[in-house]
Amino acid sequence: MVSLLFDRPLLRARQARAQTLGPAVFLLHRVALELGERLSVVLRRFDHAVDLGTPGDAAVNALLASGKVGMVVSAHPDALRLNSALAVVADEEALPFADGSLDLAVSALALQFVNDLPGTLIQVRRALKPDGLFLAALIGGGSLGELREAFAQAESEIEGGVSPRVAPFADLRDLGGLLQRADFALPVVDSDKLTVRYADVFALMHDLRRMGATNILRERSRKPLRRATLKRMAEIYAERFADGDGRLRATFEVVWLSGWAPHESQQKPLKPGWATQRLADALGAKEMSAGEKAGR
Repeated sequence: MVSLLFDRPLLRARQARAQTLGPAVFLLHRVALELGERLSVVLRRFDHAVDLGTPGDAAVNALLASGKVGMVVSAHPDALRLNSALAVVADEEALPFADGSLDLAVSALALQFVNDLPGTLIQVRRALKPDGLFLAALIGGGSLGELREAFAQAESEIEGGVSPRVAPFADLRDLGGLLQRADFALPVVDSDKLTVRYADVFALMHDLRRMGATNILRERSRKPLRRATLKRMAEIYAERFADGDGRLRATFEVVWLSGWAPHESQQKPLKPGWATQRLADALGAKEMSAGEKAGR
């Protein structure tokens, strides 16, 4: 049984509130720009592409601007609110696409809030045609460590315990293993860390609210945050994570996933014993037996 870590109805409500407040999109736009750049180096065209769960139209616009895709469909629970010409109401955990129907699937800063990420990746893999590409960016485990540490210390001091406030996002090794488990060929995982500076921690929290990224953990505390705890958290954050000019650092890690639906044309590693050249010859070195000592 899948463990339900995130309250996804609450996520949708928080994202709708962010749109009302005026969304903070600097991180999303940065990711969308890189999405287009990564796609630009792929030497092929994708006729049928889908964007999975990305808030707004940033990913769709990046795909269209790349000149690499034909038709792009937005798949999102709130698809009817998007400006995209082609959209389908869909949840990232229950994709409506037929097996082998897509050439390209992308997602930007959405899949980190999926409860069953292995299941979603398997669904994406099945929806791709042979030699179809999956390319996604997720918030990684190195994100908001400063805020997590400051909250934990403040709650420990003031309330005598700690409640979950910042999601435990997945790290690189876990995500690489999930791509292999979903049977993607040529899986690649890499990350990029971005440091954003704020006048105070409340400006950071305001941005998180406008990203729709405030606490949606199912096990979150339902009690109102005590004023003393919040005040102490702000003090700890300023003490530990301020630069020389007094501005505070906040780390966002973006993890990139890519993988291909298997196809016979793709490169495959040689099986053991299939080498056509001895390593010693390639290195220009003398080969010695296991019991022979190198000369000094």
